[in-house]
Amino acid sequence: METVHRALRVLEVVGRYSGGVSLAQIARETRLPQLVLARVMEQLVRANLAAPAGPGAYIAGRALLLTETASGDGRGHLQETLAWVRDAVGAAVYVARYTDGEVCITQYADGPATPLVEEWVDFRAAAHASAVGKALLAQLAPDGRKDHLSRHRAERFTAHTLTRQEDLFRQLDGRRPGTPLLDLQEYALGTVCAAVPITSGPNAECLALSIPAPDPHRLVQAARILQSEAAAVLLALIVAGTGPGAPRTAPPQQEEGAGEPGGLLITTV
Repeated sequence: METVHRALRVLEVVGRYSGGVSLAQIARETRLPQLVLARVMEQLVRANLAAPAGPGAYIAGRALLLTETASGDGRGHLQETLAWVRDAVGAAVYVARYTDGEVCITQYADGPATPLVEEWVDFRAAAHASAVGKALLAQLAPDGRKDHLSRHRAERFTAHTLTRQEDLFRQLDGRRPGTPLLDLQEYALGTVCAAVPITSGPNAECLALSIPAPDPHRLVQAARILQSEAAAVLLALIVAGTGPGAPRTAPPQQEEGAGEPGGLLITTV
């Protein structure tokens, strides 16, 4: 969240100067150290939210300008970001949110080589066994977790599934802050998943990936990349107006492999 707040401060300054603004002026107005500002600008340029306008100067990027047009809502940029993360981690990626006491997928990006996880049990009833569910439950207060599990009993899906509340809560609370939550074949044999919280509002939210292969080394590497790109996805959500509390409307026709769930049965991973 600190990374996102810095990026938003920089974007606010860049947006005030339609003809471009120098890096020195951005530094003066944001009071960010030079090295920190350089990293933020690198992220914003890569995300097409800012663009170079000469030596040491920047203007608003294509993605940011599209959100300011009459017909632009930024969802195209969000899907581009998710597709980039999908290719970077080599796995299908998902954005999920805890809404009205349920876990649901709000955006995703997949492809022929990065298939979505197969829903063989309703994912809304499998939060205890999924990386997405764990990442969302970890952000709830104890009473909220207990309420969820009272409505969705923790069933055993594989030999790896945790079914005791005490064991599950110990796993959720025993990790270091920011550490990805994992599903090591707990929902389905042959599939592993990872998820990281990206919440910025009242509702728990997370970014996740699924790999249809029980390869712990590949999962660790992919989870590390996912964690490093979580801020970019959260920033894209905020810019797109689909962050916590923002209304969701039916998306325009999406290209295959990227979009919001629509008719897809998937609700979590």
